[in-house]
Amino acid sequence: MVHPLPRESAESPARWLTPIAAFLLFATAGCGTQPAPPPVAEVETVDPATLCRRIDAVLDHARDARRLNPRDHAAWQVVHGILAFGEAFPIQQGDGTTPALAYLLEGGRLTGWSLRPSSPGVISVLEAGSKTGQGHPDQWLGYLSQCSLEGLPPDTPLVVAGERRRVGDLIEQAKHDLRPGQEATWTLMALATYLPTDAEWTSGDGEEWSLERLVAMEAAADLAGSACGGSHRLYGLAVAVNRYLAATGLNPEELTGGWAAAEARIQEGIEKARRFQQPDGSFSTSFFERPGSSPDVFARIGATGHTFEFLAMALDERRLAEPWMRRAAAALVTLLEQTADVPVECGGLYHAAHGLVLYRARTCGPTVSVEETAATERPGESD
Repeated sequence: MVHPLPRESAESPARWLTPIAAFLLFATAGCGTQPAPPPVAEVETVDPATLCRRIDAVLDHARDARRLNPRDHAAWQVVHGILAFGEAFPIQQGDGTTPALAYLLEGGRLTGWSLRPSSPGVISVLEAGSKTGQGHPDQWLGYLSQCSLEGLPPDTPLVVAGERRRVGDLIEQAKHDLRPGQEATWTLMALATYLPTDAEWTSGDGEEWSLERLVAMEAAADLAGSACGGSHRLYGLAVAVNRYLAATGLNPEELTGGWAAAEARIQEGIEKARRFQQPDGSFSTSFFERPGSSPDVFARIGATGHTFEFLAMALDERRLAEPWMRRAAAALVTLLEQTADVPVECGGLYHAAHGLVLYRARTCGPTVSVEETAATERPGESD
């Protein structure tokens, strides 16, 4: 009898469970670690064109070769895939596939995708600490706002308990439910994406809010105690500050108040990631606290992928092209290549993929199809 894959893993069809793979597969889920092979070798000088081709290959594999399905996997896994690939992320349906995002938006059933109509919007049920449902406030909305490169527009239709609603109803509920001192990392990702940077509103308890107040609250929060080493919190701050700088035309050194506090935390995170980078190009398994590595390849995928995703959002084009970031991208690609034939925890996998999607869009130019690449590499042929 073949047992279904645990919900936290993404299966690669190239190999089923050997005894070693089975041991790895049933280890701890989430942003934690799993026993694994020894560390990768140190990354040498990285050729940009070769790196871009390797990125395309690992992204294609993460999107198309690791198939999730509504029977064996839950919303936590599927929404992470949507974060990385947006409308292009498929799930298995019978003998074929269907776009996972369309499936959920149209009311498809999936464990952990728990929405209900409310006033003033739509409630996304919180299952704190869950690895099947929404584990953090507004996590689904935050990831929908960031999915692929474009995010999901607020007027996108959304079927909830048979009612036709829209993604904007999730935004209104997030504004209504915001409270001082709460974990607002994913709330910030979404509201900084969807609202004007000078937005002000009143939450359900009568508290007056502005986007700057929300930014200041997140900038003051404890990073070490934050989810996944603080990488999500820093990512949300980077989304907000990027939009504010674009809207105002200010330079970073001209920021004040909550915006200045957020920029300081972002720059601190960038510098710690660079300073704690490991000899092989990967990032610290202790994230932004101190240097650290692990013999556990899954721990290194999780830490490097999450940190890389933040940096791909926070750095400008000049800094993205610096050698340390190119080495980090190569190290992350190598980790994904080495684990192509074994189940990998979905959070680490798809945050790594999302980081590479962002990085690739800003450093590699237009995507080249597999057919086009093969045609250009055939000897003796011309256009």
